[in-house]
Amino acid sequence: MNSDVLQNESRLFRLNQWLLLGLLLWAPLPQGSNSGWAAAFLIFWVCGVALIWSLDRLRTSSPLSLRSPAKVLGTLLALTQLWVALQWALGWSYDPAQHFEYLLLGISYSLFFILLLAHFYQRNALTKLIAVIVISGVFQAFYGTSMVLGAMDSLFYSKAYYLHDASGSFVNRNHLAGYLVMTISLGIGLMLAFRDGRAWNWRNFMALLVSSKMKIRLALVIMVIGLVMSHSRMGNTAFFVGLVIIGSLFIFTLREHRLRNSLLLISFVVIDLIIISQYFGLERLKERLLHTEISLTEQEGKMLVDINDLRSPIFQKSVALLKESPLVGIGAGSYETAFTPLAGPNFGGRVDHAHNDYLEFLIEYGLFGALPLMTFVLLSFWYGIKSLRNRRSYYRSGIGFGSSMAILGILIHSLTDFNLHIPANALTFMAVCAISLLSYTHLSPRRRRS
Repeated sequence: MNSDVLQNESRLFRLNQWLLLGLLLWAPLPQGSNSGWAAAFLIFWVCGVALIWSLDRLRTSSPLSLRSPAKVLGTLLALTQLWVALQWALGWSYDPAQHFEYLLLGISYSLFFILLLAHFYQRNALTKLIAVIVISGVFQAFYGTSMVLGAMDSLFYSKAYYLHDASGSFVNRNHLAGYLVMTISLGIGLMLAFRDGRAWNWRNFMALLVSSKMKIRLALVIMVIGLVMSHSRMGNTAFFVGLVIIGSLFIFTLREHRLRNSLLLISFVVIDLIIISQYFGLERLKERLLHTEISLTEQEGKMLVDINDLRSPIFQKSVALLKESPLVGIGAGSYETAFTPLAGPNFGGRVDHAHNDYLEFLIEYGLFGALPLMTFVLLSFWYGIKSLRNRRSYYRSGIGFGSSMAILGILIHSLTDFNLHIPANALTFMAVCAISLLSYTHLSPRRRRS
């Protein structure tokens, strides 16, 4: 292979890297890409990058080389999409048109995952990937809070809902919260990845003030303010619980500098959630949490959960819908079509999602389709935990911390919302899963790719 070919390959490779990073920045802007044209644009973007990458590999006769963990996770995603395609081909769908759109989106998410693994396997590239996601989170938080405080008008659409809550370029404040849970988690992980074992002294402290870690710390403050000002109950709960669980595992697993790491993680709670957020809507968030009433009622011999909003009746009717076809599902994207006649005309407005990602995936994909997808998420989480426990590399343990906390946060938030059915958040979640795997398998600067 001559030098010209290698140079051309390198240029296309870098072009694809920037296109993938650009998509991560773009996807949240058109209302989370949760509209027909924005979803179609996302699909074409991913497929275009995949086409360029495939043609370049064919031109250079370079075979696809993925490590075994990546092959396993890629296979699980492929099985899920094959099942969705089978549902559509056999007519197992309440809404074939919407089903086909979900199939194309699912294929795009899967391709995006593989493309990230193929383009960001080096440590410097992985750091760049995480930094871009954090930058996007800072923009969303700053934009959302600025609109609420009256310092900025809407740039992307006329805001008609959640006028007193930060929602960024998303329509729903809960989807901004879910997005920020992921970006804040990755930001914390990046900060931990850059930690060092130097002893504390004033010289090192002054160096810290002008280092990249202080810039990350400022970014985290902005994003936490945005999260609190979203007033999303489950979003803030997911962040706090994820931080406590993953932080505790991190502290008890890594004995070295345990006190320093403990103080650092505690500072995120004390400084961000208590001191700073007190001036940016913490009191209103507390009121929303206190006024959330949950009770158990018995009906026809069954115990039902009652919450003082529409989530409870939606959940109860969705469980009934799940029983119609628990194994094969009703078809991807078919929830709204199937739920509408079940709800009746006086239910309380349009219900397009179950407000529970687990339940909605089971209803639409069935157990056969949801099982490989769930396995994919759990394995991604496991690789993040394995990296977190790495005692020989600060970088791997830090990125493992961030990715596993982001995955856990979305898994908690998915109990009461549908972040994984919003294209921008689903795409970012696929990036988080790729980062989790790359935290374990990426190549450090001392090694060359074989």
